[in-house]
Amino acid sequence: MAISSVTVLKSLFAVLGCVMVLTLVYAIFTDGLPFRMDILFPWMTTTVLDFYINVLALAAWVSYKESNWISATLWIILLACFGSITTCAYILLQLMKLSTKESEGPIYDVLLCHSNKYGVVNKQKHSPVLLIARVLFTALGFLMLGTMLYTMVTDGSPFRPEIFTPWMIALVVDFYINVAALSVWVAYKESSWITAVIWIIFFICLGSITTCLYIICQLWQLTSQDPVYLALFKSGDRLSGELTKLCG
Repeated sequence: MAISSVTVLKSLFAVLGCVMVLTLVYAIFTDGLPFRMDILFPWMTTTVLDFYINVLALAAWVSYKESNWISATLWIILLACFGSITTCAYILLQLMKLSTKESEGPIYDVLLCHSNKYGVVNKQKHSPVLLIARVLFTALGFLMLGTMLYTMVTDGSPFRPEIFTPWMIALVVDFYINVAALSVWVAYKESSWITAVIWIIFFICLGSITTCLYIICQLWQLTSQDPVYLALFKSGDRLSGELTKLCG
């Protein structure tokens, strides 16, 4: 029997979540708690910023996904505090909720808000949200680029053994698990696997700079009347959503 894509995704994020928990336990036992100023050397600070820009992108999806603002706030706080452990737990929870009747594909159904389960697109009149999102991720992209260049000039290359302390290793693992989640989204979004692979390589090499660039590219494909959440979906699924009848 062929293994379904849902099973593969469940296994992937369950394994990644366990890896992050073990890495966190290792860092605590070998280097103590992270709430100390001595661990915030320049490249650690830069990586923390890189990490939280990706967390912000994931938090934007969670805030759209959750129909209740209280649950959205709680999940975002958990994302900020526990990083990719929360990412894996949240994605696993969404995958567990999928029914056998889901028709658009698991990624589409996981991305879609419950209140928009029928894919309805509500056109808005000149909503400022799209403009705010474009400006925000443009600013964050330039902030991350400037921070990375500044750290390279003042502190040298990050590829030095002394930089990779237990907590730096934990942060890097945390960062790349979130990158894996974003890469699954990119693989769904891109119609060509070659384009998807190129984007994912940039995600791995440039981190949240690529995250911001990719999100900006998706946002510029929308018109001023489109809701921002359409950037989550590939064009075929957007069209499908527009043609689907509104559920009473």
